[in-house]
Formats: sequence, C-alpha cells, structure tokens
Amino acid sequence: MEEYTWPARRPDVPGLSPDEVWAATIAALPVGASVAGEVIGRQPFGVFIRIDGLPGAMGLAEIIAMPEGTGLPVLGARIRGEVLDHVGHNRQVRVRLHEAGTALGQSPL
Repeated sequence: MEEYTWPARRPDVPGLSPDEVWAATIAALPVGASVAGEVIGRQPFGVFIRIDGLPGAMGLAEIIAMPEGTGLPVLGARIRGEVLDHVGHNRQVRVRLHEAGTALGQSPL
C-alpha cells in the first residue's frame, strides 16, 4: 500500500441529488459540531474522512488543524474532531482533530 492515497469516489445516496446531500451535510454538521469517522485517504497535507452517519459526506482534516506533535492518522483509523468550516466548491467538511488519542495508529509527519 502506498503511504499517500486519495479516497475512493463518494458513494451516491439513493433518492438524493448531490446538491441535496450537500445541503443535508451542512444542516447536520454546523460549525463547531463534533464528528467521528474513518480515515479513507491520506495526502501530505492531511487526511480525508468518511463521516459517521452521513454516507455522502466527506471530511478533510488538514495538517494545520491537527494537534501539535501528532502524525497523520493511518488509513482505516477512527478519528474524532470538530467541524471548522464547509467548503462548497468541493463539498468537503473541514475538521480539526481532537487532542492525542483521537486516532488509533498514527504515522510520523
């Protein structure tokens, strides 16, 4: 497995258009909301997250929003964090990871 990977295409949500999925994501995850999910992609700038309970939602935790001194969580790691922002042009939820112990299995930066 390569160290850095892109996430697979987001799953379609039956009966909803991409616009409806994005609107539901924003409504369910306001800024400051707690989120949990699984790391599904890694890049040098951060990790992509499949957010629990929202099959069409994609989260992104950038390195600058990770606790100081932690490494990038590995693929498959379970994480917890807080919603920082919504990025409409690529329909991503920006996430700040919580302090140490957020992710099981981390690699050094």
